[in-house]
Amino acid sequence: MSKTTTLAPETGSPARPTRRFHHLRWVMIGMIFLITVVNYIDRMTLGVLAPTIMDAFDMSNVEYSRVVTMFLIAYTISQTLSGKILDRIGTRVGMMCFVGLWTVSSMLHAAARSATQLGIFRFLLGLGEAGNWPGAAKSVAEWFPVRERAFAMAIFNSGASIGAVLAPPLIVWVALTWGWRYAFFIGASCSAFVMLLWFLFYRTPDQHPRLSPEERSHILSDHVATAGTAPFRRPWISLFRHRQVWALVTARFLTDPIWWFLISWLPAYLKNERGFSLALIGVLAWIPFLFADLGNLIGGGTSSLLIRHGWSVDRARKSVMFPSAALLPAGVAIVVLSHGNALALAGVSLIAFAYQSWIVNVITLPSDCFPKQDVGSVAGIGGTAAGIASILFTLLIGWIVDHFNYTPVYLIVGAMAPTGALAFLSIMRRIEPVAD
Repeated sequence: MSKTTTLAPETGSPARPTRRFHHLRWVMIGMIFLITVVNYIDRMTLGVLAPTIMDAFDMSNVEYSRVVTMFLIAYTISQTLSGKILDRIGTRVGMMCFVGLWTVSSMLHAAARSATQLGIFRFLLGLGEAGNWPGAAKSVAEWFPVRERAFAMAIFNSGASIGAVLAPPLIVWVALTWGWRYAFFIGASCSAFVMLLWFLFYRTPDQHPRLSPEERSHILSDHVATAGTAPFRRPWISLFRHRQVWALVTARFLTDPIWWFLISWLPAYLKNERGFSLALIGVLAWIPFLFADLGNLIGGGTSSLLIRHGWSVDRARKSVMFPSAALLPAGVAIVVLSHGNALALAGVSLIAFAYQSWIVNVITLPSDCFPKQDVGSVAGIGGTAAGIASILFTLLIGWIVDHFNYTPVYLIVGAMAPTGALAFLSIMRRIEPVAD
């Protein structure tokens, strides 16, 4: 940390020194991590309490899938809109708007008196929470050179897994102590706190008074060389001319439903198929998400390490993505074939690990391939594709479980990752910046 002394504008005397930090980019990603943790505590509350709320409102699996779908519809709409909004008004103000919206929406859940009202509040929550990912991707593109981006993305994306780890025991404890409605205030209060932190401390590198010249130079060192040189924001529709966008859309469409299945249906699966009580769900349901966090950090960290050792972005990303996609069906096989609860939970944990190792590299692609002024829009397009697929799969899950059981669902999950990986490879061919 260093100090820079400036002259006061009116007196010409030395002004108070400004402390400059040499690793400020890691503080920025730390704030995004906290926001993502809270995002997932908010988001997971319904999933963790699904068995209890379904009983309270007398909902079938199909009816529950419709409530989840209301969130996904709003999330999908907002993914595209939020990316464009963030590119237009900036990361700092844009993220505050989205966090504020989901804070209010989370509190409204406690007032729901029917499945219909719950669905409306989930819709509002989805509108707000969608902004987290395009905003985070845009912030990473602003604050990190390409060789560090996958690891930075892994740090913020691990917030999803950490939030999912914290959510089951915390939410179940509040629900068993004071009732399920009070559990929705946990995420809302945390959201208000992180929104204040963001307002006080976040700035882009070109505006931050505490960024050292050395770190500024480090951040800008390979932006031009690796992310295109266009000084302008491309028209949104023109982004679809690039194969990189279609590869991202395809990869997320075919694989994102895996994660939505885990966060929305795992507690219901553990209760209905494995006989877990709500208390036992609180004790054990966090374990797969801990492994998801490990997959996220290992997947993102490994590709970043390979790039720092001289590997190309294309080779480094693919060397992690494709083994991860191949590992996921093994987890499905363990779940489907096992009779013991411990082994089944281990299989779900392997699915979560492999998925996060895959997806952390996928969501880094917008900043790998596009200049920073387009990253939010490209990330939003990918999120929209993910949302559409997750809506369709969520509705299908409700119907399958009501008519059969969870085995066909897991078999579909096992086929998604390899299919998505092969489709991605055929479209993307080589991971490289777009031509201007």
